[in-house]
Amino acid sequence: MQRILKERDRLLRRTVRYSGLASCFLAAVCIVLPGGVAPLTLISTLALVAITAIAHYFIGERGAPLWMAICLIAGNFAILLLGVDPGAVRDAGEALDPALNHDPSVAAVAAIAVIGSGVLGALALMATMSRSRLLLIAVGFALTCLSVTVASAPRALPGSTPLLLTIAAWAAIGTAGWWIAQSVPRVMQRIASIGRAHRAERLASEAEAQRRQDARLLHDTVLATLTLLAHSGVGVSADALRHQAANDAKLLRQLRLGGVPTPLRSGTYNLQPVAESALGNTLESVKQRFGRMGLDVKWHGSGQILLPSAVLDAFLGALGECLENVRRHAQVSEADVTITDDEHTLRAMVTDAGVGFNLGDVDPARLGFAESVVGRLREVGGNARLFSSPGSGTTVVLEVPKHDEVFGHDEAAGYDEPYGHERQFGGER
Repeated sequence: MQRILKERDRLLRRTVRYSGLASCFLAAVCIVLPGGVAPLTLISTLALVAITAIAHYFIGERGAPLWMAICLIAGNFAILLLGVDPGAVRDAGEALDPALNHDPSVAAVAAIAVIGSGVLGALALMATMSRSRLLLIAVGFALTCLSVTVASAPRALPGSTPLLLTIAAWAAIGTAGWWIAQSVPRVMQRIASIGRAHRAERLASEAEAQRRQDARLLHDTVLATLTLLAHSGVGVSADALRHQAANDAKLLRQLRLGGVPTPLRSGTYNLQPVAESALGNTLESVKQRFGRMGLDVKWHGSGQILLPSAVLDAFLGALGECLENVRRHAQVSEADVTITDDEHTLRAMVTDAGVGFNLGDVDPARLGFAESVVGRLREVGGNARLFSSPGSGTTVVLEVPKHDEVFGHDEAAGYDEPYGHERQFGGER
């Protein structure tokens, strides 16, 4: 909404600038008409009109009240100078004679009307922008009416005085400014609401399409297998059931790693997993999952690393277990995960600033961390190391090979305290 109001004010300022500059040009034309005003008055009023033009230009940039005040002062002085110009004074009776339509006083009266209604009246567009501008414009309107009355009194034409023209112009311009000020936010709000409705409809449509696709996928694979198992596999051999269940397991694993199964004309799905998957494709889903549970995970390092699917599966499982332990036991709301790699190895360092614990105080019989993290990584040739102390937080370093070959590791050096993290991370799972 704040941006809409800024754009509205910018529109009003630019409108004031261009209408004010056009009115200044028209007033200057009236002033320089041959014989319209005395030479000294001509020079003085042109200088004042130039000042109002400069003020209008800067009003279009920022709309500062200072430039508005300068414009009002210079414009009213120009009106008063035209009113006391000796070259333009004529007897009121002469001004009513139709034969004197080209009398020089007509140019002065026209200039007074243009300055009062156009040059200064343009400022009324900004009355709704702020209270300070509204007060300044109200004072300026009163001064302009007074100046026009004093300047045009001896030359006023019946029924068409510069004062009436000035009042009508200020009222019309002020009304237009109020209408613009009210209309622009309403229009932008309606446009924004239409955009939100369209986005919501698109997301709902995409969600419904995804739900239908997922339902078809589960119906054609997992649910079909479960139905056979529920009926004790009547009419289907045990080997066929095992084969179908294995295919379903591959499909679910492929989905969890971000794969997109391809339906075939036979009614089955292409279950061949991608040989390698980008780590960055799945880290974000892990972050979102823990974010929904109240743990803010901050990633550092590159996620554009390709890993074999089996390695990626083990790595994500171990990483998720570490973050779950942080969420449950570290008594903090955020954790840092730093991803580094070299030619052969990918490393993830999971760090929290939580309560920490003493590794030697943990019962070695607690196998949750050893099995869920260390055991999972060692199955794919990886390893895990743990560092913690009371009050200093906990750091876990996870290592997996970037390729299918398994690298050797020192049991003692690779994981000095295989069960030491258990009290911190919550026991067996």
